Amino acid sequence: MNNKMLLIPLLALTVMSTGAMAQQDGYPPPPPPQGAPGPGPDNAHYAWADVLRVDPVYGVARTSTPSTQCYDQQVVQQTPGNKGVGTVLGAVVGGVLGSTIGHGRGNTAAIVGGAVAGGAVGNSVSSGGQTYTSNQTVCQPVTQVSEQRQIIGYDVEYRYHGDVYMSRLSYDPGERLRVRVSVSPAD
Repeated sequence: MNNKMLLIPLLALTVMSTGAMAQQDGYPPPPPPQGAPGPGPDNAHYAWADVLRVDPVYGVARTSTPSTQCYDQQVVQQTPGNKGVGTVLGAVVGGVLGSTIGHGRGNTAAIVGGAVAGGAVGNSVSSGGQTYTSNQTVCQPVTQVSEQRQIIGYDVEYRYHGDVYMSRLSYDPGERLRVRVSVSPAD
């Protein structure tokens, strides 16, 4: 028999056993790329790799919420006195007292001095109104910031044809990972 004739049945047996092994693992063979069966125009095909390890990658998500914070504060207030009436009344009383004290030419000076002094005393007496304490609500805008740790991806270590690879994925692939295999000549 010719060696070529033995090679064809051996090749067919190898292809059939490889397909049976893929079925035996419980995983269907990867689907062919869209279009014609076999490698596409870019010499790529799909296969399965065994996942060795999956590590979640965490990030911090910050959210800020504007709100208003209110609290009661004690405030000291004073009622205004009636300054005009006190000043006028003090000036009149001071002028009358000055006229009784002063005689002759000093009488005018005593009246004016008494009116000025009486006005100043009346002003200071009438300026002190009543003082009281009250509670007042004060509100201020505040921004509450909250931080939450969340998974942003997965570092996946996997084996394909005896070589170990590492990729960051946006999902946990489970025990097997579908990979795209591309073959091109090395120059």
